Amino acid sequence: MPLFRSAAPGSVAGTGSVLLLPEVLGTPLRDGSAAEIRALAGLLARLDLRPVDRATAELASALSSRYRLRAADATHLATAVAIGAERFITNNRRDFGPDIKEIDVTYPDALPDPAP
Repeated sequence: MPLFRSAAPGSVAGTGSVLLLPEVLGTPLRDGSAAEIRALAGLLARLDLRPVDRATAELASALSSRYRLRAADATHLATAVAIGAERFITNNRRDFGPDIKEIDVTYPDALPDPAP
């Protein structure tokens, strides 16, 4: 969780697609893991979650085709590109490699450690 500690408490730590909700919470909700649900919901609450509109969906379609991404992954990427984000942070090295040109793809282990 170091990524989220770098933002001041109560502030927005980043932006994402509303598709993060089912993607992140689906399994913990199914498994009934209350502690995990609380922790993940707390992290998601720090994000500005954007709806998927037609323009984002059209951009996601183009990115899906260009980079062979699944629909949800393309939508996450399109959301970041559409809002003009500086970088797209993901652990998914398999699908989000250096060939993506629209935005700087950054992996969490490449981020600087936040100040204590």
